[in-house]
Amino acid sequence: MKILLLEDDLILATELAAFLEGSEFEVKKVYDGDLFLQEVQQNTYDIYLLDINVPKISGLDVCEKIRLVDQRTPIIMISAYGDLSDKKDAFNRLADDYLVKPFQFEELLMRIQSLIRRKNTQEKTVDDIFSIEDLTINKTDQKVFRGEQEIALTVKEFQLLVFLAEAQGRTVSKQQITEHVWEQNFNTNTNTVEVYINFLRKKIDKDFAVKLIHTRSGYGYYLNAL
Repeated sequence: MKILLLEDDLILATELAAFLEGSEFEVKKVYDGDLFLQEVQQNTYDIYLLDINVPKISGLDVCEKIRLVDQRTPIIMISAYGDLSDKKDAFNRLADDYLVKPFQFEELLMRIQSLIRRKNTQEKTVDDIFSIEDLTINKTDQKVFRGEQEIALTVKEFQLLVFLAEAQGRTVSKQQITEHVWEQNFNTNTNTVEVYINFLRKKIDKDFAVKLIHTRSGYGYYLNAL
């Protein structure tokens, strides 16, 4: 299980990471909110631990940005701010739990394990529905909406959109798309992927203010509201 930790206190971050790694977690430490969001876009984690008072982008704002594109990964706020108003602000931004510093590492571990059990249970019963900004993708019914407007897609367009959504904001390469959507390796000179990305952009983004389908030059494509 992989944990992404946002904590600018280097001593606490090191001690906490060592404890969690001793409990069979893999921990990546990040010290500012901007780097944290970059890491979220590039890799998959099972849980996020966020301090609030960190450089560049606060933990609260990081939490809010994550929830625009990912409603499932558990988020625990770990903060020295213990007022009820601080906790309320965090939960209003859809954090799952809040732990006030100083805390015992064992208590944090229990909360992590509880949230992971809940997440695993929910994933066994939840429909295959992705929500990003005002975009909703229902894999079961094979329907796509932006807001209240239903968007008609071809089979391949739908499969491509689902693959981008399942990446949860991470960049996927042209090679990965052809292997998963077309289940074959194309000649690298073919423009089939680019053509279908353009088809999707015309249907998903063209008539909407917030653009969701993005190109990362030299790397590939990603679906994200950030």
